[in-house]
Amino acid sequence: MLAALYFAQGLPFGLITRALPAIARDAGLSLQYIGLLSLAALPWALKFVWAPWVDRLGQGYSNHRKRWIISCQLAAVMVLAAMSLLPMSELSVPFFVLLLALLFLLNLFFATHDIATDGLAVRLLPAALRGIGNSVQTGGYKVGLLTGGAVLLWLVGEIGWMPTVWLAIAALLLLLIPLSRYPEPEEPVAAPISYSWRWWTAELWRFWGRSGMVWWLVLLLIYKVGDSFGTRMIKPFLIDQNWTLAQLAALDLAASLAGLAAVAAAGLLLLKLSRLAALVSFSILQAGAFLGWAWLAQNPHSSLVWTMAIAEQCADGLATVALFTVMMDNCRTGHEGSDYTVQASVMLMAAGLFTLFSGYSAAYFGYSLHFMLAAALALAAIIPALFWSRSGQVKDDR
Repeated sequence: MLAALYFAQGLPFGLITRALPAIARDAGLSLQYIGLLSLAALPWALKFVWAPWVDRLGQGYSNHRKRWIISCQLAAVMVLAAMSLLPMSELSVPFFVLLLALLFLLNLFFATHDIATDGLAVRLLPAALRGIGNSVQTGGYKVGLLTGGAVLLWLVGEIGWMPTVWLAIAALLLLLIPLSRYPEPEEPVAAPISYSWRWWTAELWRFWGRSGMVWWLVLLLIYKVGDSFGTRMIKPFLIDQNWTLAQLAALDLAASLAGLAAVAAAGLLLLKLSRLAALVSFSILQAGAFLGWAWLAQNPHSSLVWTMAIAEQCADGLATVALFTVMMDNCRTGHEGSDYTVQASVMLMAAGLFTLFSGYSAAYFGYSLHFMLAAALALAAIIPALFWSRSGQVKDDR
């Protein structure tokens, strides 16, 4: 059930982050506009604002989180239906603005979907199995990314934009079946509270005011920015090297499958590695992958493109599972959805900000230096990780 829910989130996100940059570049959109597509992901960074309400409204009633999830998924289907009508072969500025607005709504509904899904996952997974649990949910998400990126990108090239989007809609509707059959555990009825600005800020302070959370906040702000900053420009770089959409789809498929294997390995590794060792070593792997892309930008005809694509996806999978596992460790009982969400929002806000300027960076500095900057950002995450470990807040539930 968790794999299906995270697959549902990954499917449209793969379309947005992996397929659309290549489709937009193929349609003649500038790198600056492609970078601006990340504005549509703003709800993922801001979802902590309404997360406490998702946690509390309906708590104590049957299928509390299922009702949130189903409603959001159906709303997202309607947005995708509207997106299918856009002329993606000729993305003029007015149509780009409309596309950006629809992508914003799509992200808004799936960001809310994610709050409820994360809350359900944290409640169900005991601490000792969170590494394996995160492999399952991250694996489901990455299969969704693979489908939304590689498979849908290939389909756009073969059958066009509208039929491809409607196939995605059909998949999202089918994915509601395992959720509808899952018996959500009952929760105790929440005590009545006054939903106010003071209550909301107090909830945030109770989370971040705990000992050792300052360095964890810094780590969240920087841990994934290198990956997001670098990854957004990989497909535009290859398009500029005359790769076709079909070739990109094949590359993305192979790299994503390798990433899935890395996700499965990460869960097993976290049964042995400490949380700190995993965070640091996987950051180094991410940096190494982008140094490889920087070398490729100077040697664009190299046969190592496939190797670098696979290396980047593997490093991303390992780092993602490690980070999400520690995020679960930091959640308080009864506040799982909002606590996990506020951490994810911090991470996504920072990553989204760097992604927003990725197109400008690649256009100004060139692809090689851009990928070197991404590698430096990945390595910078090691510093707050070490300080965080010294704060005494490292939880090791192997």
